[in-house]
Amino acid sequence: NGFVTSDIESDILKLCVVERHHASGRIGLGLVRGLGLNRGAMASSVAHDSHNVIAVGVSDEEIFTAVEEVRLMGGGLAVVCNKVTLAKTPLPIAGLMSKEPLETLVKQLKSIKKAASKLGCIIEEPFMMLSFLALPVIPELKLTDKGLVDVSRFEIVSLFSE
Repeated sequence: NGFVTSDIESDILKLCVVERHHASGRIGLGLVRGLGLNRGAMASSVAHDSHNVIAVGVSDEEIFTAVEEVRLMGGGLAVVCNKVTLAKTPLPIAGLMSKEPLETLVKQLKSIKKAASKLGCIIEEPFMMLSFLALPVIPELKLTDKGLVDVSRFEIVSLFSE
């Protein structure tokens, strides 16, 4: 029907990449399996190589909340549930770097990983994994703001079967 939705019972989650540099409004949509997330959403402005915002979640509302938190921080990492931010790591320098001392940043990163785990995430480094799902130079399928990229064929492909 042309709509992309999560299927929590099958561990299939909606994934999106939101262009954040030129206000183009482009949003690439995809699906990802294997995170274990059963509530909430996560978003990050660290998404190699373009560093757009990448987000994954159980619903559009949760994904929007996570992306909005990243926007309000001027870049960073966010974990949300029930439209409430559970943990965040602001990265105000180009959306990639923190101004905080190392000790503070380590605490924030531990907190955000713990929050993701509480939502069911089984990936030890979920934000690292998310960042590479947007890297369209390593195989096989990657998601960009322009859509799903088949890296082996060097082309954008449809998420839907014809």
